Amino acid sequence: MESAASVKTGWRRGLIELRQSFTNGPELFSHFLWPVLMLAALFFLRHRDFGSTGLLLGALALPSILGMNAAMGMVSMSQQLTADREDGTLLRAKAMPNGMVSYLIGKVVSVAGGLLADLAILLIPGLFLVEGLALGSAHWFTLVWVLLLGLVATLPIGAILGSVFTTARSQGLIQLPMLALIAVSGIFYPITALPGWLEWIGQLTPVYWMGLGMRSALLPGEAVVVEVGESWRHLETAAVLGVWAVAGLLLAPVVLRRMARRESGSKVAERRERALQRVA
Repeated sequence: MESAASVKTGWRRGLIELRQSFTNGPELFSHFLWPVLMLAALFFLRHRDFGSTGLLLGALALPSILGMNAAMGMVSMSQQLTADREDGTLLRAKAMPNGMVSYLIGKVVSVAGGLLADLAILLIPGLFLVEGLALGSAHWFTLVWVLLLGLVATLPIGAILGSVFTTARSQGLIQLPMLALIAVSGIFYPITALPGWLEWIGQLTPVYWMGLGMRSALLPGEAVVVEVGESWRHLETAAVLGVWAVAGLLLAPVVLRRMARRESGSKVAERRERALQRVA
């Protein structure tokens, strides 16, 4: 009964946070900012050919960007958990019976819901803007399973990263490594065009595999010629994302419990005092 109540409470909490993100001005702006910037990039790529393949670079880029945005949910999760840790929200959740479980469920619901909304804001106009996409029922099925498995693979990683950083300022350090991963993950240009050693690095990340899965879902069969081994590698995609998912689901609860045990009112007050000193 307590577990069911925690799930119900977390679900309600997540829906409230999600609704607030679309009624708060700055957060609503952030939901549209990145999709609009990506749509602007697609606009300039939409008629450019990729080499002599006959494929349009815009068509290759749209599903890749969707995969990248989905994978970047881990950064949103990390940012929100770090901010809640810094302002004491996490400490208050810890003080409630099964509060950490409800908190995490709520955070997953709000982050995943906001992410799905952001993807829709990008995908729906993108379907009209970009030519050369494939939209059969089998393609939509692939899109759904890649997206769901990718979220399970990346959101726990975000929770772990959020546990590592104690302040929002230090959490910003994660942005540079993430930009480097995006650069070598075949998002804006096929990974086969990169040096071999960068190909291997890119294929170790969930960002690449989510991009590949999205491309297999939205591109016609002949587009596979630009991929590694000229294959969509669905089994490999499921396997790699599955490994990341299992690792994250095993490690995240352990890391979060340890982090929660170290939290106290004095530490929250100390972080708040340091933040006020920086502002002053």
